[in-house]
Amino acid sequence: MKKKIFLRSISGFPLGLSMGYVISIILSLIWAKGYYSPCAPELTAMVGSEIHAVILQALLYGILGAGFGASSVIWEMEAWGLVKQTGIYFLIVSVIMMPVAYISYWMEHSVKGVLRYFGIFAFIFIIVWMIQYARARRHVKKMNEALYKRQGNENEPG
Repeated sequence: MKKKIFLRSISGFPLGLSMGYVISIILSLIWAKGYYSPCAPELTAMVGSEIHAVILQALLYGILGAGFGASSVIWEMEAWGLVKQTGIYFLIVSVIMMPVAYISYWMEHSVKGVLRYFGIFAFIFIIVWMIQYARARRHVKKMNEALYKRQGNENEPG
């Protein structure tokens, strides 16, 4: 298990880096009026230069990817129920996401800003979870139907 966690975090780092830059490009297309804005101006001011801000943000993107990758092993813990898996996964990714978002100035630095960002994060998490759950249920249903037909039964399972 430790090896799987390590390998997923290693492969998650470049994936997080890539996804972070794709997101920064999309956000620049939407809000930067024809310019590329690699990071929040507040982050640049905090670290003293744009290049240092970009380096820090790239590291944070990688940490996010590594964290999400490593924590994905939770979904393979068959002894745990879905509620426990979901709760622990949400707790871990929240603990990773919130400081990264705060440091990167993806949220307003106030209690209201943190709560608003957490609410948006939780909402997106729930939507993605529901989509994944629905896909998994459809997949299991198709597998059960195939098994049922393979056994020579004419009536499909209820």
